[in-house]
Amino acid sequence: MSKEIVTKSMAVFPRFAACFPDIVAAQSTRYGGVSKGSYGTLNLGTNTEDAEEDTERNKELFCDFLNIEPDGLAKSRQVHGTEILYCTSPGKFEGYDALVTDHPNIWLAVSTADCVPVLLYNSDKKVCAAIHAGWKGTVAGITGKVLNFMTLNFGCKHAYTYAYIGACIAYCSFEVGDEVAVQFDVSQKRQGKVPGKYFVDLKETNKAQLLNSGVEAAHIEVSPYDTYAEENLFYSHRRDKGVTGRMWSVIGIKDRFDQ
Repeated sequence: MSKEIVTKSMAVFPRFAACFPDIVAAQSTRYGGVSKGSYGTLNLGTNTEDAEEDTERNKELFCDFLNIEPDGLAKSRQVHGTEILYCTSPGKFEGYDALVTDHPNIWLAVSTADCVPVLLYNSDKKVCAAIHAGWKGTVAGITGKVLNFMTLNFGCKHAYTYAYIGACIAYCSFEVGDEVAVQFDVSQKRQGKVPGKYFVDLKETNKAQLLNSGVEAAHIEVSPYDTYAEENLFYSHRRDKGVTGRMWSVIGIKDRFDQ
């Protein structure tokens, strides 16, 4: 798979977004903002030591780039759990790692800096979702749970669901101890560099949940990017030892009058 063209751009865009003019879907990079130092430049993380005025300005710049209103954002303080929020209005929420909506002009946003962002769109029922899947959420099956939520609450048939697994820490960079690795299927890990260490594949684990829920393989796009390795493009919590910014992955449905 060829890499998305992102050089000096604020965002990468899932390919499915180009097929559906009624949605906005993107993952930010670290280009084009005003933050400085370790947070340079498009840090969208509000729970960092970055200057608040800089992160607020970055939010405005990113929303302007996507042609969406900042007041339409729906964002939650993430807790590495599996709680799902059905958003009927924008706002700031607590304790949810997945957001779902069928309302137009609500821009669902999840924050990452190595964890897996997953964006979903069901073209039949006009339902979208944004998921934050760290290793704990991945092990707990958060992506599969969101797909089930979409089926139960909206009648979504996942033959019509499109998925983007965004830039995150890649298989070759995510080395963990046995206490973490034991929770992953044997097909999604391999022996690490030293005994008791393993490399774990978060992208493939989330992809398996998509496939098991009925999403067609042709409708699943997996970003080739490794946040740990691509220092010029993305923030990485592990690489930068916690002193780093955050990317946002955003999806929402345009009001028909705005198309």
